[in-house]
Amino acid sequence: MANETMSCPPPFLLDSLYGDGGYWAYPDSFQTMTEGANWVAVASTVCCVFLLLSWAVLPVEKTYRHYLSICLTAGVMFMNLGFVLPLAGNPEQCFDDITPNSMRTGSLCAASGFFLIMGGWAGVMWIFLRALSLHLQICWQLVVGRNFMWFAQAVGWGIPVIGVVIAFILSGVSFRFGPTCHINHKNSLADLWIPLLVFAGLTIIIQFATFGYCIKVYLASLADNSASTEGSGMPSYTNSIRTMTPKQAYRRVRRVIALQWRGIAIVLIIVADVIFFSIIFVFQDNTVEAVKHDPSIALPWIICLASNGGDKTLCLDEASGLVVNMATIGAVLFLLAINGIWLLLLLGRWSMVTGWRDLFTAVPQRSKREFVSVDARLDDLKKDTRSYEMLSRDTGKTMDDSVTPSVVTPISPTHARSPTGSPINHDYMQMPNPDGRRTPDYFGNTARYHTPARSFSSPRPPQQTVTWDARETYARPTSPPFTQQQKDRYVNPLGMNRI
Repeated sequence: MANETMSCPPPFLLDSLYGDGGYWAYPDSFQTMTEGANWVAVASTVCCVFLLLSWAVLPVEKTYRHYLSICLTAGVMFMNLGFVLPLAGNPEQCFDDITPNSMRTGSLCAASGFFLIMGGWAGVMWIFLRALSLHLQICWQLVVGRNFMWFAQAVGWGIPVIGVVIAFILSGVSFRFGPTCHINHKNSLADLWIPLLVFAGLTIIIQFATFGYCIKVYLASLADNSASTEGSGMPSYTNSIRTMTPKQAYRRVRRVIALQWRGIAIVLIIVADVIFFSIIFVFQDNTVEAVKHDPSIALPWIICLASNGGDKTLCLDEASGLVVNMATIGAVLFLLAINGIWLLLLLGRWSMVTGWRDLFTAVPQRSKREFVSVDARLDDLKKDTRSYEMLSRDTGKTMDDSVTPSVVTPISPTHARSPTGSPINHDYMQMPNPDGRRTPDYFGNTARYHTPARSFSSPRPPQQTVTWDARETYARPTSPPFTQQQKDRYVNPLGMNRI
């Protein structure tokens, strides 16, 4: 066995001693580049988490959340996790000298491959559904409602799950380059790349059909010179949408695009990444398979390695024709890792930041107000300029900085006496005013409010003098009637601030 092994010049090994596999022909700096892309994916994941938490916690007027944006962000975060997990776990990539680990030999490889394929499928499906929703609204004037939402949930998550299962069964994943597991070449064209490219192509077709319709509407609006449509707005009824004038249609399309331009930009960015990613990997697989079936293609590289004692750095030029160049691979990895940052820039809003600020600062202010308030309705009373007496938060005085009143709740009123010493009906006496006047309690359960007969707030003067009758005021019979001096001091608290 040793003699057979030594018969192969370095770095070559006897093929019969190993299984099927091998390394890519890249310089040592390739590992540094892949780690840099993984750290970009970490920042992208943080952006996705911020968006998802903001949509889940903050009110809708701060975030303008929508299920199409939420699901797309979740899909992009799954794809980022395919790069983040290997960075955290630092998996062993090699099974032996020439064979990489796969999903069957490493759980971390299976996890990273699952998230990468699941995220790629979810991203493609949700940008397709977003483009379809926009197309139905602009071109067909259809209201995208609850039925479309349930259809989108079933398609947007059902197809990715099915796609991952098929890819794992028919192809599998392994450490093909870098610390992230990618799908193997076997059957990958049929179970992953072609379906992804089909949905990406449909997305592009739908998106450009929408753009074409918008251009058509714009040109028609330029040719519309009818005076009747200059000041007209949107049609009042749904049935009249099909009878809109060109300028009305243009205004409607302009409003929708103004609201959806961020989503349109996200669709174009992600679909471009997916197409670029798919084409590069398909080309890479085809190149490797061509060398496998015709080893003579790699003969110059083999001769270079044998003559230089296996020093690959001296033979990189000969290997460049066998693989995709490192700059292109790096561009693919960085474009996939940066999608979460694009989502934050286009779907995020500054109101999310202010919303989090208000969320964390509102709790201390609420507790402070409850602590210093004399009454739970204090701030509400301060806003009402008709209130006859309001308490200061800091001093407990009235708003004119007079003496502190005696606060008595209407549930247990206090018996008071008149200035002459006679007892006063406690259903009326609540708290003394600084000028000595007594005001009745209109919140008690035994007193009812009646507009005083001697009120001069009405334009007409009183026609007759009404004497005091305890029965009309529902006063208790045991209490003596008020004296004339007390009646003269009576003031309606709900009307004394009127001008």
